[in-house]
Amino acid sequence: VQLQASGGGLVQAGGSLRLACAASGRTHRMGWFRQAPGKEREFVAYIRWTDSATNYADSVKGRFTVSRDNAKNTAYLQMNSLKPEDTALYSCAVAMVYGGPYDRWGQGTLVTVSS
Repeated sequence: VQLQASGGGLVQAGGSLRLACAASGRTHRMGWFRQAPGKEREFVAYIRWTDSATNYADSVKGRFTVSRDNAKNTAYLQMNSLKPEDTALYSCAVAMVYGGPYDRWGQGTLVTVSS
């Protein structure tokens, strides 16, 4: 499975962006991660392909929404009320099996939030 992330860009604080991650095949779970300059990569959100169950990091709850389009094998990360601290390289990853690790990673897309 190959992943292609898109949708990053420059936005002012309080603005919105939508990221997309297209997978070349079916997966079990797709996650979004981000890495800010000088910091470790952190989990943002995931969505399970079978039942659309989602989970979010506390820092983005209520502001970010993850969704999927089965027909397109694509997951989306809608990011609202963006803050400068959301600035990071956002990457998508998939777990191929239930309970398995994220074992396929896409290239990142840069999100920059100006104050």
